[in-house]
Amino acid sequence: MKIINKEDFEKINIFGTGKPNDAFAQYFTGNSFLNPLTGSNCSLHVSNVTFEPSCRNNWHIHHAAKNGGQLLICTAGEGWYQEEGKEAVSLTPGKVIMIPANVKHWHGAKKDSWFSHIAIAVPGEGCSNEWLEAVSDEEYAKLPH
Repeated sequence: MKIINKEDFEKINIFGTGKPNDAFAQYFTGNSFLNPLTGSNCSLHVSNVTFEPSCRNNWHIHHAAKNGGQLLICTAGEGWYQEEGKEAVSLTPGKVIMIPANVKHWHGAKKDSWFSHIAIAVPGEGCSNEWLEAVSDEEYAKLPH
């Protein structure tokens, strides 16, 4: 369900919006928020990531020599996920996206909805993230409404 009003969104965003994602703001178009669900001493990094309408992260790759990647569990609002060279996938609550290691992709909110997903960094060997170019306004505008 698309939700444009932030107060209405907060009522259903069960894992909480958290704080502005300032540490990674340079890799996002628009404002995102981060609510870590595991402690910094935990080897499994799990966070609720919230995107304001039209917010999306840059193209990026979760590199790994073995295993790795990222798991997204959509929890509130509506968003998009896209792998390079493929059509964008609509994200709604309950949708699960397994992103293999070494796949260029992006994800974020639809233009007319707040969106949250739980992001889980899949453990692996030689893991690193590579942030790439922004998803252009022109690319983003081509997505269906």
